[in-house]
Amino acid sequence: MNPTYSEIFEIARRQSAVDAGCAPDDFLRAENVIVSSEPHPGARKYLSLPFDCNLISYGSNIVASVSPSCRDIVSAYIRRFAPEHCFETPHLLLLDDALRACGLRVCFMAEYFLPDPALLTAPDCPYSLKTLEQPDFAPLYTGEWPNALCKARRELDVLGVGAFDGGRLIGLAACSADCESMWQIGIDVRPEYRRQGIASALTGRLARQILDRGKVPFYCAAWANIKSVRNALKCGFRPAWAELTARRSAFVDQMNASAPSI
Repeated sequence: MNPTYSEIFEIARRQSAVDAGCAPDDFLRAENVIVSSEPHPGARKYLSLPFDCNLISYGSNIVASVSPSCRDIVSAYIRRFAPEHCFETPHLLLLDDALRACGLRVCFMAEYFLPDPALLTAPDCPYSLKTLEQPDFAPLYTGEWPNALCKARRELDVLGVGAFDGGRLIGLAACSADCESMWQIGIDVRPEYRRQGIASALTGRLARQILDRGKVPFYCAAWANIKSVRNALKCGFRPAWAELTARRSAFVDQMNASAPSI
């Protein structure tokens, strides 16, 4: 697969439309769009559909995919602020406060990146590299590679590139087949081996292999994960869209309870 960035961008918009329950061109409108969320067999497999509240922006507007109970709250919110400001505090606190009446809290916020084939690169790595297939992952679900592999959905982990110091795995980029057309890349490097260019070497090579298999790689990073964003940009990925998802308060409380104590 040797697509242009415009073709990759179009594939991503079509997938986001499936996930949200809207038309692909809705993300290009000047005005915001609000739609009712419904389950879809072609949606990214890790999504919990239907959404109660999910905001997506490709930069022009916001498409809000919502449940009936949240429609008025979300509609009023995205009318009040410019799209880019709907994803930041202090405005976001207003949405969180309003959603509490529905038993919801703002939960996930992330930026998504797509590769530009004209920029895509795989820097040199000081360690030996090896392509890994799904059977190679079986002994690796130990918790050491939380971004690259997902034990709960291990059947989706289909391809990876590992860096080895002798026989020891020291870095791993792997991808999950989250939907038919797009595979998501995750990357982990052991702490003592970081700042040597291993992450970008692995990410860039894996992205190229995904494209060679006829799929579109995508990369997700939290707003403040600067090292992850730098890695994406260094490999030739470009910012493409942002998402914000609200989840049930009990779900958010459980996530916070499972975090290490301070």
